[in-house]
Amino acid sequence: MPRAYVGLGSNLGDREHMIWGAIHMLTFSPEVDVAAVSSIRETEPVGQVDQPRFLNAAAAVDTELAPRPLLELLLAIESELGRTRDGPRFGPRTIDLDLLLYGQETVHEPGLTVPHPRLHERQFALAPLAELDPDLVVPGQGPVQALLAGLQFS
Repeated sequence: MPRAYVGLGSNLGDREHMIWGAIHMLTFSPEVDVAAVSSIRETEPVGQVDQPRFLNAAAAVDTELAPRPLLELLLAIESELGRTRDGPRFGPRTIDLDLLLYGQETVHEPGLTVPHPRLHERQFALAPLAELDPDLVVPGQGPVQALLAGLQFS
């Protein structure tokens, strides 16, 4: 089974409860085995900065699902946890689940790009990945540790 990495974030309501709720729902999905979860860290918003701080984490999951059905599962979990998409892009949200990596595959389809297209620019996503697997490599971008070090010194 491929190992995928899912980014989790929340900046509205009970943020930690939302993140653990999403992890719980992933755990009980029959096609997904949650192998590990990073620590949860508080981060500054990116993009639209006039909003509450986020809690962010990542989960390593082994799955029988292909990338598109895995993304659909993530979107269904978001919806079940009350996520709406009526606000501004990069705006506040109760829960955000991103498919960051899917093994060493690259996917470019309408509505789905893997690795996540902005992963290499986002410390809040790279730091949890480095915690889960310090030797992880982002296809086409390089080792997570090097990407993270580049952001810390820029």
